[in-house]
Amino acid sequence: MQKYVLIMAGGEGLRMGADTPKQFLLLQEKPVIMHTIDRFLEYDENIRFVVVLPEASIAYWEKLCSEHNFSYQHTVAAGGNERFYSVKNGLKYTADDSLIAIHDAVRPLVDVSTIRACFEAADKTGSAIPVIPLIDSVREIETATNNSRPLDRNSIKLVQTPQVFRSDILHKAYDCSYSPDFTDDATVVERLGINISLVDGNSENIKLTKPLDMQIAEALLEKYK
Repeated sequence: MQKYVLIMAGGEGLRMGADTPKQFLLLQEKPVIMHTIDRFLEYDENIRFVVVLPEASIAYWEKLCSEHNFSYQHTVAAGGNERFYSVKNGLKYTADDSLIAIHDAVRPLVDVSTIRACFEAADKTGSAIPVIPLIDSVREIETATNNSRPLDRNSIKLVQTPQVFRSDILHKAYDCSYSPDFTDDATVVERLGINISLVDGNSENIKLTKPLDMQIAEALLEKYK
């Protein structure tokens, strides 16, 4: 079965405090997004890539590809105003009877074992998302009263990407109208009444959001050399 990955690269990097969108910032002299693509190539050199970018960033991406001799074949799709629409645009370039992963461009530290586990579980069940346990205590705040109460952290998981689905499920799920309740791809698929399979993620698979995350990523990338 053909495999695809939609690399979602629509971030602006406002919390990073940089003029350059965070997916294009350099880690060890290479853009973050290219490190991310490398992880999936390590998993399967035949996987097909759809890079989803803001339309205004496409020319800059092409410039980066030239500067860094990035010649791996991929399709570029223009993103939308919401991530939902960006995924929907990217799905136009995927085929039926396939497995489709959706991954944040700014998660360059995803482990190959995590990618493999997601694809294998999705092949069996139709869906799979990586999760990791909480290590901190958690409290829920009641908006009306501002009171809070503790939650059982053992019943809560942190969700990562890639989120992987069979194409028939994902195409059907995204054939709907946008809702602000869609926080990720799993919530879109759940609208169909489909249960989401959970697999173990890897704790290094952080989403690069703040300057400190870049420093952490610089150190952790040493293990991929």
